[in-house]
Order: sequence, then structure tokens, then C-alpha cells
Amino acid sequence: MGLLNFVKSIGEKLFHKEEEAPEKITSYIEGNNPGVSNLKVEVRDGVATLSGEAESAEAREKAALMAGNIEGISEVRFDNLKAPAAEVRVEYYEVVAGDTLYGIAKKFYNDGNKYMKIFEANREVIKDPNKIYVGQKIRIPLD
Repeated sequence: MGLLNFVKSIGEKLFHKEEEAPEKITSYIEGNNPGVSNLKVEVRDGVATLSGEAESAEAREKAALMAGNIEGISEVRFDNLKAPAAEVRVEYYEVVAGDTLYGIAKKFYNDGNKYMKIFEANREVIKDPNKIYVGQKIRIPLD
């Protein structure tokens, strides 16, 4: 199912009015996630709906996370963003107070030194491995 919930009051500030959201979110995703094409974004009452094509399940997941980690978005629906089947099992994780990528890697992989694996899996969502924030949702590759 292509549905993720987010904290509406946090994230990158891209728009001031919801009417601006579709264009701003589309530009943001297309500019930072080259694996998505024919992207269409609709936003109503804080819910973003994505449609189009993604070249991989990873690109699809990242597009959903990018849209959801924007201030003003509480939910992302992405069933209509078509992609091939996932090759890697992924778990979504919401950052909590005190988290670091090292700590998250230790929790999921029993090895904090694998934090770069998480960073690389979220490069479009996390710009600096030392800067994650409470409420941010990221993907954790499990395979």
C-alpha cells in the first residue's frame, strides 16, 4: 500500500499556501530525484497524492519521503506512482529525540558504523548525515 503519515508541522518549508504546494513539491522532487518521470502532485488538506512513473521502487519511496518531509504535508498517497517491484526490503523509521544516524544504524544493523548505508539510502531526503530532525521519516534498507 502506498500511504505514509508525517508530522505536518515540521520539515522543509517549500510553500506558504496549499495552492502553491503541487507545483513546489513537483519541482522539488524532480530536481532532486531523477528516477521519477511524468510526476503529478495533488495536495488537499495536507494530503499529497503522487502519480507518474518511477524507474525503481527506491525512487518511488524517496519521492514519497521527499513529499512527506515538507512542512504542511501530513500524509502522502503514492499508489499511482508506478514502479518495478522492490529489490530490497525497506522499513520506514521516524526520527525521535536523541537519534543520530549512527544510533539508528546500531539499532537496525547492530553496527553504528553502517550509518552511511542509511545516509546513502536517503540522500535525497537527508542532505547532511549530521543533520536529521525529530519527526523526519527515513527509509532503512533491511536486505
